[in-house]
Amino acid sequence: MKCGTVQISWHEGKPILTLDFHPPSSTLATAGADFDIKFWSIKSAAGTQKKLPQVSYLSNLSYHSSAVNVVRFNSSGELLASGADGGELIIWKLHCTDSGQTWKVLKMLRSHHKDILDLQWSTDSTHIISGSVDNSCIIWDVNKGINLQTLDAHAHYVQGVAWDPLGKYAASISSDRTCRIYVNKPLKSKGIEKINYVCRQVIAKAEQPLLKNSKSIKYHLFHDETLPSFFRRLAWSPDGSFLLVPAGSYKIDTASESVNAAYIFSRKDLSRPAIQLPCASKAVVAVRFCPIFFNLRGTKSDGLFKLPYRIIFAVATLNSLYIYDTESTPPIAILAGLHYAAITDITWSSDARYLALSSQDGFCSLVEFENDELGSPFSIPEEKVSEESNNPLRTSNNTVVVPTQNVSAVVAQSRKMEAEEKPDDMVIESTRNDGAVRAESRKNESEEKADDTMMESTGNVQAAIAESRKNEAEEKVDDMVIDASGSVGAAVSDSRKREAENKVDKQPSSPGRVKPGAGERTKKWPNNPDVKQTEAGAKSGKTQSSSEGIKSRPDEKEGKQMPSTKSTPISNKPARKRITPIAIDP
Repeated sequence: MKCGTVQISWHEGKPILTLDFHPPSSTLATAGADFDIKFWSIKSAAGTQKKLPQVSYLSNLSYHSSAVNVVRFNSSGELLASGADGGELIIWKLHCTDSGQTWKVLKMLRSHHKDILDLQWSTDSTHIISGSVDNSCIIWDVNKGINLQTLDAHAHYVQGVAWDPLGKYAASISSDRTCRIYVNKPLKSKGIEKINYVCRQVIAKAEQPLLKNSKSIKYHLFHDETLPSFFRRLAWSPDGSFLLVPAGSYKIDTASESVNAAYIFSRKDLSRPAIQLPCASKAVVAVRFCPIFFNLRGTKSDGLFKLPYRIIFAVATLNSLYIYDTESTPPIAILAGLHYAAITDITWSSDARYLALSSQDGFCSLVEFENDELGSPFSIPEEKVSEESNNPLRTSNNTVVVPTQNVSAVVAQSRKMEAEEKPDDMVIESTRNDGAVRAESRKNESEEKADDTMMESTGNVQAAIAESRKNEAEEKVDDMVIDASGSVGAAVSDSRKREAENKVDKQPSSPGRVKPGAGERTKKWPNNPDVKQTEAGAKSGKTQSSSEGIKSRPDEKEGKQMPSTKSTPISNKPARKRITPIAIDP
């Protein structure tokens, strides 16, 4: 596996919001805030000393008058659909001439009133479903170029849409914290069937089982509109057996914090998630399936699927990438530290050789797999998955959370890579050896905290404070005056009084880590109640008011942390929070 960020001028430094591989070839299409769609050729780095595939510019399409949020090829590669701000949806057609291949505008579909954030082709390329900031989904007839049906049940932006490969369902997800499943119930008029999708399922909350003989509570399954991304790209598996949904957020119990996750819904029961895939500290914004099925490896595993083949899929958070398969529980690879800004889209090449992802920092990253690295291709029989087929998921009546012994290592390792913040250095970690990963993660965490003073929670607070003051007294021996009476408390009070007098005109220089020393004092932030109010106001005001603001300044996506009003006697560095998902017993 070779991977990394390709350091070229993709879109003149502007945010790249979407990308997609041309099915018959390895041509990559990208688009973003510069209004253009560009095509790139990918040349393998196999057999060379190069670490990354070679990317070369081919051509560009300039027709959109605003930022392009999504581009998708149809299954044959003859058509390309692009959705942009302002509700622009353009269908491009490939023309082959003696001088080469060119793309020309075939149709412009106008019905959305605001920005189009996501779209997808039907399997037969006759229809398109699109989602928009105008809170609606539209099903289009591509041949006639008309709006067949508008689905306007969402109460906020529609940020992701997906079409069932078997043609029965459609799905959409919105920042109103719901995922809707639509089923096609055709209407017959004068002997002609007309498409008619009706909402079958609204997925918003799930029950959290608690202790025995206690009432279960319901919690929201998805992030609200404060999620710092305009994209929640969901996807059906190529065989239609399950639906993978991003932007998940669940709680293990009422006292724990929310865990970011992606949900897997079985086709047999789309009312509730069958599997939860925890994804560390950042929200999931996009998922994508590999178009090729692979033979089972035959390894003994606790896999949650009972399929005759392996399906591989990628899950992208705001700053990392997880690669899973259906034969094993933990991810087969984790990639982090790739980009300075949020990831916006991911795509697989038709031969499963390349995996590409785009980011708002203006760059794309590529992953190249060696021959048979993912496995040997599986020959799919002609018959498709039917509604009466067996459930492909090994699940009970309760939602399955990936077991703790696997997830704790994954989460710890992912957090370590996120903390390093070295976008130029690609980090790939295999999680099949869980014990080794946990040991390495703990070792790295201890090294990172070597310079920080640590106070363990022993239950004896007075002893901890006394030890802290003792250390301070030893470090400040040149400045401290101890009375003959031996009153250490008075000496400490006298020392602190002089420090306050000496620093009365000084302001705190940084909210970061400060190490106490002989010639240096630990600085505390003033206890100003307005700080909390400002922080709360900033959090509540963090809404997706306009896509232009976010796309033009991707560095502001994460926001700035306000200084903490609390400090400890040892260090004002905030404690690292740990999240350990657990399995829910049936």
